[in-house]
Amino acid sequence: MQAPRLVATDVDGTLLDPDDRVSPRSAAVIRKLVADGVGFVLVTGRPPRWVPPVVAELGVACLAVCANGGVLYDAAEDRVVWSRTLGPDALAHLAEVVTAALPGSGLAVERVGATGFDESSAFVAEPEYRHAWPESDAAVVTRSEVISKPAVKMLVRCPGLSSDAMVAALAPVVGDSADLTFSHPRGLVEISSPNVTKATGLAEVAQRHAVDAADVIAFGDMPNDLEMLRWAGHGVAMGNAHPALLEEADEITASNRDDGLALVLERWF
Repeated sequence: MQAPRLVATDVDGTLLDPDDRVSPRSAAVIRKLVADGVGFVLVTGRPPRWVPPVVAELGVACLAVCANGGVLYDAAEDRVVWSRTLGPDALAHLAEVVTAALPGSGLAVERVGATGFDESSAFVAEPEYRHAWPESDAAVVTRSEVISKPAVKMLVRCPGLSSDAMVAALAPVVGDSADLTFSHPRGLVEISSPNVTKATGLAEVAQRHAVDAADVIAFGDMPNDLEMLRWAGHGVAMGNAHPALLEEADEITASNRDDGLALVLERWF
């Protein structure tokens, strides 16, 4: 492809190396493309409150599509631009069908406000939810409280299963009432509003930049990146990517350990 007019990248497993850092090489090429007037956007499953440390390492402020397309966050102004939420009725329905399909699973939700987020109540989980990471900032509440307010995504945790197996079990019962995906392979599924994906969030950012999909390059490594790579004019899977991305990407680069993102972008910048 020609030099892209908008660069979009996933964060964990893609932009970040295995030590969860932005390498100097990746940071340098991103700063160069931004200086050249090319658009740059993070597109992540992370909530907005987990984005500022990444932006600080990059050294450039940017927009971030968060929560798998559920939130657009302006890192320069530290504000939520918009969010796409599941309402309490939808959450209640999802809780019912998830429990029936995956007995013993635990539920949590991620919330944001119209103009920002309250860290004390942004991530709430029921007692049965088993966290995928050693350190969690979740508040433990009852299930009724988990589903009581709008959320940008519901998280379902079932450590005894793979995330692929969970999606296979949930897809027939969830149907078109929500969007299912995952970014963690071991028993964690993320549920968003219907037709809300990283691709829909990225498309809105591209429109803001007056850039067509053909002029967008996107990088990713997990199934929550799949729609984004399909939508972009050039979709790049990391060498460490899930097999689903390796099968459909326009290009496979080196792993996040070996600066796969920088290797591609240095062709133009």
